[in-house]
Amino acid sequence: MSTTKFVNEFCEIIDSYGGRDKVMKALCYSAKLIAGYHATRNPDLAKRYAITSSRISGARATLRLIDDIPMIQYALEYGLGAQEPDRLMAVLGVTANVVDLLYYPVEKICWLSEHNIVDVKNADAWDVLNSTLWVLSVYLNLMRTLRNFTLNQQKVNAAQVANSQIDNKLLKKHRLELLSVLRLTLDFTHAVSTLPKGYLWGSKLSTFQVGAIGTLSAAIGIYQIFAKRRLNE
Repeated sequence: MSTTKFVNEFCEIIDSYGGRDKVMKALCYSAKLIAGYHATRNPDLAKRYAITSSRISGARATLRLIDDIPMIQYALEYGLGAQEPDRLMAVLGVTANVVDLLYYPVEKICWLSEHNIVDVKNADAWDVLNSTLWVLSVYLNLMRTLRNFTLNQQKVNAAQVANSQIDNKLLKKHRLELLSVLRLTLDFTHAVSTLPKGYLWGSKLSTFQVGAIGTLSAAIGIYQIFAKRRLNE
């Protein structure tokens, strides 16, 4: 790929909300990774990168304030998941949509509280609820992706047994879905770490570990965007 083509594609990606958020996520957690690495080696440098990570994370949270509008539209279009290949996928999809519809208003309350715009009682409890909904959302989407990957793998295996030709494009999409499983597993690991101590591995990951997990997840997400564009060409 030529440099010019890559730059053009990258500009097109960050021109979209989803693409820009993934790039900002990569910057956010890369800064957190550096902060964690230098925590004992160079505390002053670590502090600067930690502040950078926090500011970018805050910008991402601010941009999510209106995400509930497209989420409502998506949930209405999705309905009861009639387009899904089986009932389990539909149940997981509907449940995930309900959790996401609850998540965004709760995140707004946490954001308003954090910026002292509204006096919220039991702000810590709202933060825990916010983290819990995030964990549930990621978990449900991971289960959906795993289920879809399994169903597609069964089709691939059946085609191989029957010596039928497998569409190369569909096979590449199937392999990309395996990356989605890995990315969501990383996101789930990170999400659980935001829970209070006593809940699985809540609050047990170091800054460096969180930075590494978030950076890898963002890198996979960005790669998937480029790969999907290649498939659609």
